[in-house]
Amino acid sequence: MALVCSSTLSSILSLQSHHLLLDSQTSTTPFRSSFLFINTDNSFSLVCHAKKKLTFFDQILDYIEGGPKLRKWYGAPDLLPKDDTNTQDEEDDYPEDEIRDAVLVTDGDSEMGQMVILSLIVKRTRIKALVKDKRAALEAFGTYVESMTGDTSDNQFLKKALRGVRTIICPNEGFLSNVGSLQGVQHIILLSQLSVYSGKSGIQSMMKSNAKKLAEQDESVLKSSGIPYTIIRTGAFQDTAGGNQGFTFDQGCAASGSISKEDAAFVCVQALDCVPQSGFIFEVANGQNQVSDWKQCLTALMEKPNQ
Repeated sequence: MALVCSSTLSSILSLQSHHLLLDSQTSTTPFRSSFLFINTDNSFSLVCHAKKKLTFFDQILDYIEGGPKLRKWYGAPDLLPKDDTNTQDEEDDYPEDEIRDAVLVTDGDSEMGQMVILSLIVKRTRIKALVKDKRAALEAFGTYVESMTGDTSDNQFLKKALRGVRTIICPNEGFLSNVGSLQGVQHIILLSQLSVYSGKSGIQSMMKSNAKKLAEQDESVLKSSGIPYTIIRTGAFQDTAGGNQGFTFDQGCAASGSISKEDAAFVCVQALDCVPQSGFIFEVANGQNQVSDWKQCLTALMEKPNQ
């Protein structure tokens, strides 16, 4: 049985019909490793180490992480710089007619940020991400993501971060409240928990007061930005596997319902294909409705009154 490290994400996507072997060993690193084997009968097996059954997002993340580790084990050249800086800074002068085809994910090393990034990778989207630890992000996502670290209140860094960016996805609150000009961006998608925070009372309300304030500020800034925006108000986040339930978009579902984090990230990515002329706000939680055509579903929601 031979050990193989594949260089393309399409390899793992083709393994959905093959056997996935799991054991109960515990990983002490933030990212779990995975190994791709070719059996004697030419079938594939992916062996992973995890505390619990891996979701599809976990499998993708394990696969991406496997490449750098295997290169180190076999003495291959390190694809990453030894320090936390690029070997050569990019030029600051960008053409006004530059192609804008990238999606920028803010807070990219957060749990929700990583889930959004993984959904974008599956969608084969050009991805840029704002992260706190650039080297960790590079080791986790490799060349699939252009990771950037810096102060978004610094106009020079923000201009660099927005180079080639068509859409911004904000998986957490706080970014829009503290950022400068977003000139050139054509669509902003905000994942908002405002309905959940507003439904809290007592001690829970006090604990979430700062998050609620940031969510309110983000929505307010977005509405007055003049940039087409989509605000996705979700139900309470749940640590459950995505893709197992349907959805509901009924008014009030965000305050009373819940949604898998993976499903919330998936909905964010589906909203890329439905850009409003001005603003679009909708609620979503897990429910009974199965959605086969997301663009048609979101377009129908957009055309409803009061949306």
